[in-house]
Amino acid sequence: MIISYYDFQNLPDRQTQYDYVLSHGHLISERTVSQSKYVLYEISNFSVELIYNISLDKILGMNIFENKSIYLDKR
Repeated sequence: MIISYYDFQNLPDRQTQYDYVLSHGHLISERTVSQSKYVLYEISNFSVELIYNISLDKILGMNIFENKSIYLDKR
């Protein structure tokens, strides 16, 4: 399912965004620092990083990155 960066931003709430990432995202990388785990997913033309608290087994937050390279002229 393809969704734009702006449509993703306009989903009704954070939980809906988390669910979308987990259902449709392509795992790119993950790293663990102390009690936090950072997992980067690719969604359509943007990326989403979910931040987990390992001890609580809970998503703490999210960063969304618009992939600007899709706008470059590829001549």
